Amino acid sequence: MLIIDVREMESIDRALKKYKKKFEQSQTLRQLRKRKHFTKPSIQRRAEVLKAVHRQEYIAKNV
Repeated sequence: MLIIDVREMESIDRALKKYKKKFEQSQTLRQLRKRKHFTKPSIQRRAEVLKAVHRQEYIAKNV
């Protein structure tokens, strides 16, 4: 549960902005989407390796 401290005379828009930022930082939505479908550990490792390879290729091209 997210708790937002709202001062007196602070607008609702400002409080909503704080809430959205805190929600984004908590990564709740990302966890929900990740847990929606089970992925085997071998597939997770393969995806991580492919990301690392892609990242290395990108760095090598821009250097």
